[in-house]
Amino acid sequence: MILYHGSNCEFDEIDLMRSKPGKDFGRGFYLSADHEQAVEMAKIKVDQMESGTPAVMAYEVDDDKMNSLKVLRFDDYSEEWAKFILLNRNNSTNKPAHDYDIVIGPIANDRVGVQLWRFENNDIDLPTLVHNLRYMKGLTIQYLFGTEKAVKLLKRI
Repeated sequence: MILYHGSNCEFDEIDLMRSKPGKDFGRGFYLSADHEQAVEMAKIKVDQMESGTPAVMAYEVDDDKMNSLKVLRFDDYSEEWAKFILLNRNNSTNKPAHDYDIVIGPIANDRVGVQLWRFENNDIDLPTLVHNLRYMKGLTIQYLFGTEKAVKLLKRI
């Protein structure tokens, strides 16, 4: 499988400590199977950092080796997915909120973030949150490689 990472610069080595806490699946190295999504993420990173040039790097990973690690997979928005996102987004520490090597599932983009905010503020309940998410256009999957064991499976191409 080929995965892509969008950044504001090229780099040779993956440093998990560069990831900030409070991300969808926790700290780690995020990738996408969708090249265009990685391009958009690279542009966003340049805007956020106010420096650099959009860069997309491609990595190859062996599915069989990936499945030999501890992997959590969400195929769609669900109550479990929402709880997992909130667990990680509310974790401001450097200690992971979970022990998975790899997490695969939908991105909580800005539109999803609004729904999560509404849930956290008790404007909607959990079933309504999941219902609202399911009917949003464009399910996009992200891959978190959150441990050194997982990162070692990625081969830059």
